[in-house]
Amino acid sequence: MLGAEDILYEDNHIIAIRKKSGDISQGDKTGDKPLGDYVKDYIKVKYNKPGDVFLGVIHRLDRPTSGLIIFARTSKALTRMTKAFKNRTIEKVYWALVRDANLPDQGACESYLWKDEKKNKSFVVAENKSGAKLAKLSYQVIKQVDKYQLVECNLETGRHHQIRVQLAALKAPIIGDNKYGYTRANRDKSIHLHCRSMSFEHPTTNEQVTIISPLPKDVLWDKFSDVR
Repeated sequence: MLGAEDILYEDNHIIAIRKKSGDISQGDKTGDKPLGDYVKDYIKVKYNKPGDVFLGVIHRLDRPTSGLIIFARTSKALTRMTKAFKNRTIEKVYWALVRDANLPDQGACESYLWKDEKKNKSFVVAENKSGAKLAKLSYQVIKQVDKYQLVECNLETGRHHQIRVQLAALKAPIIGDNKYGYTRANRDKSIHLHCRSMSFEHPTTNEQVTIISPLPKDVLWDKFSDVR
């Protein structure tokens, strides 16, 4: 079930949800109920809609990642928002927590990534490797508390597991992300990566929209609860 606190933005064309770590964006081989189905249930009840509810998947977040995810409520919004994501006209900001990394206050990472489909994992590879794709991101350290750094990442490209693999390449694996080199997994299988915000042109009104997702509640994220 979705609660009022899970709905970050809603109108006739799009709906933005606060995704919890562990939720899946759409159905997969696990057979677990995807987040989109919960959104459909919410719309069906709230608006007393008979029959099937249209809901378009515009983009995805990795299962262990939390934060903002947007769905389309109309085919027009789905087409236009999908195009905006493809053309990278949507500004996406992610927050990550790292430990003992000592990252500089700001920096950038540019590398070629290759996805191993069988392992569902990406690797930094040479430019001339078949299937390699250029990946770019910039980052800044927003705050440091003890050994922990809150890192804001801005993507210039959208590659598979990009933030996870590129931070690991900088010797700053995300807390809990043992797939990419952190020392141990989180108990709940989450990683401390959060889709913080998106800014974009609304698909029908053309107004500029910015949506922000609050941080999850846990002992580590709470160290940075005063950051706005």
